Amino acid sequence: MEQKIEPTTSKPLGLYVHIPFCYKKCNYCDFYSFSGQEAKWKPYYKALLAHIQETAQFTPQYELNTIYFGGGTPSYFPTDYLTAILKAIQTQFRVHPDAEITIEANPDSATEDRLSCLRQAGFNRLSLGMQSADNKTLAVLGRPHTFSQTKEAVQAARNAGFENLSLDLMYGLPHQTLEHWRDTLQAAIDLNPDHLSCYGLKIEDGTPFYAQRSQLSLPDDDLQADLYLYCVHFLKKAGYEQYEISNFAKPGRESRHNLKYWTLEEYIGLGPGAHSDFGGYRYSFLRDLDGYIGGVQGGASLLDEYEFLPKGKRHGEYLMLRLRTANGISEAEYARPYAMEFAPILHLLKQYESRGWAVLENGRWHFTPMGFLLSNRLIGLLLDAQQHLPVGFYAQTESND
Repeated sequence: MEQKIEPTTSKPLGLYVHIPFCYKKCNYCDFYSFSGQEAKWKPYYKALLAHIQETAQFTPQYELNTIYFGGGTPSYFPTDYLTAILKAIQTQFRVHPDAEITIEANPDSATEDRLSCLRQAGFNRLSLGMQSADNKTLAVLGRPHTFSQTKEAVQAARNAGFENLSLDLMYGLPHQTLEHWRDTLQAAIDLNPDHLSCYGLKIEDGTPFYAQRSQLSLPDDDLQADLYLYCVHFLKKAGYEQYEISNFAKPGRESRHNLKYWTLEEYIGLGPGAHSDFGGYRYSFLRDLDGYIGGVQGGASLLDEYEFLPKGKRHGEYLMLRLRTANGISEAEYARPYAMEFAPILHLLKQYESRGWAVLENGRWHFTPMGFLLSNRLIGLLLDAQQHLPVGFYAQTESND
């Protein structure tokens, strides 16, 4: 009998599993997800199992060190399906013994029985969608839960054995004041999570909020900025360090999976609309639930976008993604793999530093909280400098000053 030879070395890999089902779509949500599609649960479950088996064949040199079930609302999906999917992943892929395995949940479907089953199956990190501590605000958002249910879900998670718990919060909401936001932050801290994700509301085309946008009383840009800066200050004082624009954690509790996206590590996504960065290719699957199910079963193409991007050509991504993190960028990391001159970047970073938007610490440049507020514009200018100005331009300019 031929003996299977296991690789002696392995590269880290993340896996994202999209569960596109919800009990109810929120008024702001533009994620690829559905409510009222329970009849498609089983076909989708079977398609995922088949796709897991197919995909694992391409990863013999890899080891999963993060697995993330997102949605949608994974906790609304049948628990036996979720545990079977995770079991299939653990069987088909090589999984690191200390892998971070996250599942997203809404408070209304995060019961202790369900969470206990998930924890026993191997899920060890829970991301809970709290969003607000105010019930009136939750109703406006279209959330299917109350703050009381959030508190019950947190207790249920701890009772089930989840030692790594994250809460999602939103700011910039209709009629929200700084006082309201402070109350939500304090309520969240009182629940003692290990991690917090704090996102500003965006009004996306095709959502109920977009149709109602002229009637929504939203904070203006100045108040939006105040809400963000207050959040950073408040959470730091409470022991949560900012490690990415929207994410804060106690020491050692940063989301290892989400950091893969910002640090150009490899990951594979499964499900309609899921994105991947694997083997030098960036690709995504069609946002088509029926097409995904049928494509997996029938062998049809599932691809929506597909692009080969070797490491040496990712200088723009390095700037755009790394500068979202508190760890930022360094000249050594930039110059070595990309063979690019750092002078144009350094010239702008020094300008940002003089305005309080960026700092240099331990040889790395990163944005300040005020810089994060302006990051889209600031990164855009850095990309322009990188792409359009001749090599040596800034160095020559500085020598003439």
